[in-house]
Order: sequence, then C-alpha cells, then structure tokens
Amino acid sequence: MHFTIGTLVLISFAVSLVALVFLIWAISRSELRFTQADARVIFDAESRGEGLDDPSTHPEQTDSPHGQSGEDLVPASARKTILFIFAAATVWLLIGSVYGLVASFKMHLPDWLNSAAPLTFGRMRAMHLNMVIYGWLSLGLMGLALWLLPTIFATRLRLPQMAMIGAVILNIAVAAGVWAIGSGWTDGLEWLEIPWQIDIFIAVSVALFVIPMLVTAWHRRVRHIYVTGWYLLAAMIWFPILFIVANLPNVHVGAQQATVNWWFAHNVLGLWLTPLGVGAAYYLLPRIIGKPIYSYSVSLIGFWALALFYSQVGIHHLIGGPVPTWVVTLSVVQSVMMFVPVIAVAINQHPLWLFNLDAFRASIPLRFVAIGALMYTASSFQGSLEALRSVNSVTHFTHYTVGHAHLGVYGFVTFVLFGGIYYVVPRLLGRVWPMPRLIQAHWWLVVVGFTIYFTALTVGGWLQGQAMLDPAREWMESMELTVPYLNARSIGGTLMVLGHFAFATNLIAILMGRGDRRIAGPGLVASPGSPAASAMEDAP
Repeated sequence: MHFTIGTLVLISFAVSLVALVFLIWAISRSELRFTQADARVIFDAESRGEGLDDPSTHPEQTDSPHGQSGEDLVPASARKTILFIFAAATVWLLIGSVYGLVASFKMHLPDWLNSAAPLTFGRMRAMHLNMVIYGWLSLGLMGLALWLLPTIFATRLRLPQMAMIGAVILNIAVAAGVWAIGSGWTDGLEWLEIPWQIDIFIAVSVALFVIPMLVTAWHRRVRHIYVTGWYLLAAMIWFPILFIVANLPNVHVGAQQATVNWWFAHNVLGLWLTPLGVGAAYYLLPRIIGKPIYSYSVSLIGFWALALFYSQVGIHHLIGGPVPTWVVTLSVVQSVMMFVPVIAVAINQHPLWLFNLDAFRASIPLRFVAIGALMYTASSFQGSLEALRSVNSVTHFTHYTVGHAHLGVYGFVTFVLFGGIYYVVPRLLGRVWPMPRLIQAHWWLVVVGFTIYFTALTVGGWLQGQAMLDPAREWMESMELTVPYLNARSIGGTLMVLGHFAFATNLIAILMGRGDRRIAGPGLVASPGSPAASAMEDAP
C-alpha cells in the first residue's frame, strides 16, 4: 500500500514540478508578461471588429474566423470535423440525459423498469455517467478547442483529418463502453467503469485530438499565448497521463485502488473538464462582449495555481477510509488552497458581464457562458468547504454530494459548452440559428430545471446526513425523508431533458440549412430559398 500511495503522490509531485518548469520557461521566454495589453491578443489575432459579437442571431457576424492576413483559420475540412463532433456530442447528450432521468425516477420508483439487468439503477446510472462525461462533455469540449486554438493563435487548424479519425474512434469506444456496462462487463469503479480493453481506444482517440492541437500551437502566429491557450493545452497534456495511469490493469488493488480511483475521478473534473471550460469562458466572455478581461496577470496566476494545487484534491472523498491520515489531510489542504485559482477566475470573469448587463440580456450564448462561469465559482467554493472534515461528516454518502457534482459538471461545464456551441456553429455554417424561440426555451428550461434539481439534492442531502448522524433516529428514516426531494429532482431533471431536446432540434435545423445566412459583406443577408439568396448564388 505504501508503494502505491507513495507512487501516486510522487506522480502528482512530478506533475507539479513539470508545471513549475513550464512556468520558469514561460517567464524566461516572456510568454508570461503580466501586462494588460496581452488581454487583447484575442482581438488582434482575428480580423474582426469589437463590440457585441453574437453570431447566433446576427447574420452579418457569422463569417468564419480569418487572420489579419486573410487566411481562413478554420478551413472547410476543419469545419466539417467540428460540426460532426458537435452533432455526435449532442446525440450522446440526449441519450445520456434520458438514461440519467430514468435513473433519477428509479430513486423513488425502485420497481419501475426492473425486468432486465441493463435496466437496473446501478447500470443505468453508470451508463449515464460515461455517456455524459466522454460522449457529451469530452467530445464536445475537444470540438470547441479545435475551433478556439487556431482562432487565438492566428493560424489555420492543422491535421483536421486526424481529429476526425479520433472523433470516430471515440464515438465507437464510448458506444462499446456503454454496451459493456449494460451487459455487466465493467471494471467496477466509479468514473472508471468502462473495461480497460476499451479504454485503450479512448486513449488513442484522445491522442488523435491532441496531436493536431499541439501542431497548431507550434505554428502559432502570435507572440503571446493567451490564457485560453494555456488552459486548453494543459488539459490536453494532463488528461492522457491521468487516464493511462488510472486504467493500468492489475496494478491498483484494495485500498490503493480506491485512492487511485478518487485521484482520477476528481482530476477528470479539475484537470480535464475544468481547464477546458474555464479556458473557453476566458475567450467567449470578452469576445462576445467586445471588451478584454479585467486583469490579465490575475488570469495567469489563476491558471498556475490550478496546476499546482489541484492534483491531490480528490482524496478527501476517502475521509474515514483505510488510507493514511496524512494523505487525506494533504487533500483537504489542497482543496482549501483551490480558493486561490477560483477567486482569480471570479475577479476576471464575473465583473466583465456584470458591468455589461445590456450585452448579457441581449445574448443568450453570453448568458450560458456567464452563468456557467458563476457556477464554477459556486461549485469550487462548495467543494473546498465540503472537503473539511466537519462538513464532510454530514454530506458524505448523501445526495448532497450528487448535487455538488452536478453543479460542477452541469451548471458549470455544460452551460459553457452550450454557450460555445451557440456561438461557434453559426460561424462554421455562415447562418444564424433558425429558431431563436427554441434557444429561449432551452435557456429557461435548463435554468429552472437545474435550480430545482440542485436545490432539492442539496437540502435533501443535508437533512439526510444529519439524520444518519443522529443515533436516536432509525436509519430508514434518513432514507424516507429524502423521497420528496427525489421527486423534485426528477421534476427538475425532466425540464433539463426537455431543454436538451430543444437544443438538439435547433442544431438539426441549422445543419439542414435553415436560418438566415451571410451572403457577402456585413448586412447582406437573406433567408435560404428567397429571391435575394438565389440571385446572390447565381451571381458570377
């Protein structure tokens, strides 16, 4: 046991050292110039004006990104790849959220759909988790990164065909993994349910995404790496290490296995989904509003604080478990230290949209990203407090933890991804979203639904924990008192799923060619099939 835990700590320490080496290198190469002028890199890299930038409803703003030299940064082959990724990710969102909703109903209707083993709660919940994490979020965020990196680096996306192959393999691997879980073939660990034999293909697929991004970054035409680039590229390096180490077969057993399990599970959130989501928000918020972030130097401090403090956060899930106390204490300390990068992000991102509420009201993509960034702050603060032993003793093994996980994965990352897709897809297709009312419906359904969902689990989970700690109360009472809150969770989840179908309907419509499109210069727009559009298409 000492060898495995010591090795784990050594790996995390090595990762921190690597981050420190990169920091020293970056400073020596003037990559980390703490000047506010560098916050304008995203405006200088692309030939595009400033001011409110919302291509979701303004056809004149749906042009593909071009560098200052006129080069198309996302050429046709790259656009097809990214659109395929977004479409496939949306399919996984729909299927995964339906499975999640069924699992939610089973919490208070345990005898519903219990005629076959794949329909049991344990398998349905695990299939939901893996479809959402790998099929929706990982795939969708990598597609968004494929658009963001060439845009901020002012150079065309390299090797888009390789990324397409990676996307195909990842879809096949996720489908195979879900089938395996449903049939009972699983590694039996939370967040690591997919058998390691299938995990090999997930690792290969991610590598096929990472290579084009690194090659694109190598050929960048901007002097300074904007903070979004640091977050995205770091995630592309961190995740393969995490995934391969955690899925090594026949290496981690017993209590050591539990330690590695939660080291991986939490780092998937903090060193994979979080940098992808925060990095995207650092681009989308100032780009849509048309103003740079508040303090560029603080943004870089936040990135390096995340790199240095996050790697051991997950072990606080083993408070009270058969692991050395010092390992858990280290995790608690690092969890509290996470206030540093989170406050750095909050200082930069929240004032930007709070002082531009007119833009917030006018742009739904901005609303999604802004509220997603706010939920990052809320979920991180909640997580740091939840790591404290006094709080953990109440919340551990309760629905409170499930609500917290969804606050991060859904309230933060999924909201940012929704906003990113609403912003990027019109610029890939040169047309606006055809049904703006569905965008409004999507917004309100997921906001209201998630508010009900999170509130129910948080309140019900806290009461559940207090009841379990009360020796004068029967254990069954702690379960029975959660039933009304579980009913509310299913109501909120139903609204969220309806919002997902509204989102998917709009995506299908725009992919089929509906929506006003940009014909030539600013203001020259026409609906598909209109006389003006036909005349423009027939013009030499």
